[in-house]
Amino acid sequence: MNKCHLVYLACTAAVVGAGLGAAPASAGHMTHVVHAGQSIQKAVDAAAPGDRVLIAPGTYRESVTVTTPGLTLRGMGRGVVIQPAAAKTAAKTAAKTTGKTAAGSTGGATATCAAAGNGICVVGKKNRRLEDVTLASLTVTGFTRSGVYAVDTDRLTVRKVTAVKNGVWGIAQEASVRGVFRGNTARDNGDAGLFLANSITTEQGATDTGGTLVERNRLEGNRIGVTVRRLRNLTVAENHVTGNCAGVFVVGDENKPKAGAVTVAANRIVRNNKSCPKTARLDALQGSGVVMTGTEDTLVTQNVIRDNAGKSPLSGGIVLFKSFVGTTSERNRISGNELSGNLPADLVDQETAKANTFEANSCQVSRPAGLC
Repeated sequence: MNKCHLVYLACTAAVVGAGLGAAPASAGHMTHVVHAGQSIQKAVDAAAPGDRVLIAPGTYRESVTVTTPGLTLRGMGRGVVIQPAAAKTAAKTAAKTTGKTAAGSTGGATATCAAAGNGICVVGKKNRRLEDVTLASLTVTGFTRSGVYAVDTDRLTVRKVTAVKNGVWGIAQEASVRGVFRGNTARDNGDAGLFLANSITTEQGATDTGGTLVERNRLEGNRIGVTVRRLRNLTVAENHVTGNCAGVFVVGDENKPKAGAVTVAANRIVRNNKSCPKTARLDALQGSGVVMTGTEDTLVTQNVIRDNAGKSPLSGGIVLFKSFVGTTSERNRISGNELSGNLPADLVDQETAKANTFEANSCQVSRPAGLC
């Protein structure tokens, strides 16, 4: 070991050993190091735009809210686990947060996100999106709502994050643009492993995401692997989607502009045969590979979709599902996919509109016949 390396280790040890510390980083930015037993939120609050918060392995019982642009929140591997605080601690934190909101020092969305049961909250403002935040290399588990929840962000990156056994979504984002979700694992969450939407609460037309990318994630054991709701200009590519009740949902409705211009490409979507009961908004789910409803101009291509089998109205390999509100799916192209063993069929077209294209797919059974 050379002398320079020894000096570096000594400096790092001094920062960590001193408690919640900060070390110089490039371009004048600081690295704030959090050790087991310390507060991630305190380090985040102390960070300036462009700083990095580095989390040492350990279990941290807290929710974390990020409102600083350019911040990187990174764990030293999946041994960094963020879980809900104990009930008494959570109650105290909620009381403090409510007080800050009443005083006007913290915005409503910021204050309520963690209190609502989310793990990591990345929160911008409606008229000023939070830019260039990165979350990486950590595990978020056991929260009643979402492991990661982001709203009003621009160029959010979430990579190598494991979101496990959260009550609703593993990783969720709304009202945001140009996001990148790469190399994450979302497993055994109550609803979607990855959930992307224009707005969760407001009825409005689909919004343009500016090219958001969902790539090389593993989505397993959720109700739905990936849900894309009321969005346009987004790519879902090279993901491994298995063991969910349904693989990929691209969802629109009667609002204008219509959802669409989405690319679903080169994914492996196999054996999504978990059974999920009917809800107020959706039929029971089992055995769905890719489902599109109320969408336009979407390309589904070069996917491997196998052995998705069920008796739900949405079951099948690739399903064009008749919208509950009567909105047709138009000008969608299903091309060059490899499908086999999907039941009731590899390709299912329930649409009355004839403006969708099925071409060059390798498959055995379709409904109606003749699509393969």
